[in-house]
Amino acid sequence: MLILLLILPLVGVLIISFLPNHLPSNRLRQVAFAVTIALLGWNSYLFSQFDLNTPEFQFETFLPWLEVIGLNYHLGVDGISLPLVGLNSVLSAIAIYTTNANIKRPHLYYSLILLANFGVAGALMAQNLLLFFLFYEVELIPFYLLINIWGGEKRGYAATKFLMYTAVSGLLILTAFLGVAFINETGSFEYREIVTSDLPQQIQLVLLALLLIGFGIKSPLVPLHTWQPDAYVEASPPIAILLGGILAKLGTYGLVRFGLQLFPETWNLTAPGLATIGVISVVYGALSAIAQGDIKRMVAYSSIGHMGYILVAAAAENSLSLLGAVTQMVSHGLILALLFQLVGTVEEKVGTRDRDLLNGLMNPVRGLPLTSALLIAAGMASAGIPGLVGFIAEYIVFQGSFARFPIAALLCIIASGLTAVYFVILLNRTCFGKLDNSLAYYPKVSWSERFPALVLALMIFAFGIQPKWLVGWIEPTTNQVTISHEQVASSNPQLSSDQS
Repeated sequence: MLILLLILPLVGVLIISFLPNHLPSNRLRQVAFAVTIALLGWNSYLFSQFDLNTPEFQFETFLPWLEVIGLNYHLGVDGISLPLVGLNSVLSAIAIYTTNANIKRPHLYYSLILLANFGVAGALMAQNLLLFFLFYEVELIPFYLLINIWGGEKRGYAATKFLMYTAVSGLLILTAFLGVAFINETGSFEYREIVTSDLPQQIQLVLLALLLIGFGIKSPLVPLHTWQPDAYVEASPPIAILLGGILAKLGTYGLVRFGLQLFPETWNLTAPGLATIGVISVVYGALSAIAQGDIKRMVAYSSIGHMGYILVAAAAENSLSLLGAVTQMVSHGLILALLFQLVGTVEEKVGTRDRDLLNGLMNPVRGLPLTSALLIAAGMASAGIPGLVGFIAEYIVFQGSFARFPIAALLCIIASGLTAVYFVILLNRTCFGKLDNSLAYYPKVSWSERFPALVLALMIFAFGIQPKWLVGWIEPTTNQVTISHEQVASSNPQLSSDQS
């Protein structure tokens, strides 16, 4: 059942590649968007068939491939990966829909977006370590080209930096995977067959450190984050949606899936340090966002802080905190996508992203009233206002993390107040005040341009009002992960003592 999530984008790439060059770019956008709608439809079917009472992997597909090196085509999803697979399809559709209808080189552009969707989906579903690595690397070149060709003024610098950091990330992850397979008695790359408990503690620490750095770059976490602001800012708004909304989630997903689940004992030993790094990322991201004058760069830095929440929750590794970590991945993806989409609309209609030059956008006659209203809603969601999905995710993160790291959780709560500070500054400067009378009327935002923002806002409100629609898919799997860790802890008295 999962293979269609990989076949559809590849079929879309082939169709777009062979379409005549004289076709208008808008027609190519319609073809690419139709592919993502088909992906959304199939995702919906998978959700309807997913058994919420089964925490294990479902819809598994296994085909021998290159068995001599341990590479098999093995796919499956559980409550951790399925919501992210759905998020990947949603944001791909949003990115294609919001792309300028007259974009240059449309054949290449839409093909690259569908290839990126293919790579991310494959990585989230892969149950073989080498297969995960292949998919993890597939998305590297599409995003590099999407930034470098259709990005901003400094796109070359940002794309090269992204490429170098991501290549190092992949190299470290591959080294860890090879170490796990070659040192392990089974010698297998199959996720379920890997057992690390018999490895010496020093070797486990080295392998886990490689994964932490590799996935920490992708997330990104401080101090491995320096590629992120440049890439997010220089990328066009649709590509920034994909970069921050789903690509970065491969980093946090990898930390939970391969770091926490493959090395439970060693993860527990490093948990205090991980929680500290998470808090540093949260505080650093919030303070850096406050200092920015470019509203797109402000949103980029805010993302660093919100990814830190996920690390703190994963470090606490109890059922509630893990539920919060995965919920925060989805919540952050939706909120960040809405913010980047709205910032792109503001830049297109007003002509600037400078916070000090923007004012009065809430003006009902000459401003951008609905865009401003949605920007306020997105800021409130990011700041964790009740009734929105951001509140649900952060509340679960804080409550779960407090059980093990009360100081780290309190610092994160304080930093969430800083989130409110920089969004109040942003909204006060851009949406309110008097519109400069010397300016002409801003171009109106059509309903077709408003549609993707309204869809994202609806999802943010829906999951905030009825969180069971989101957490219900995640909770059985995160509970099972916690039970497995408790069994490991009960067999290791020293680990049990550390957790208590």
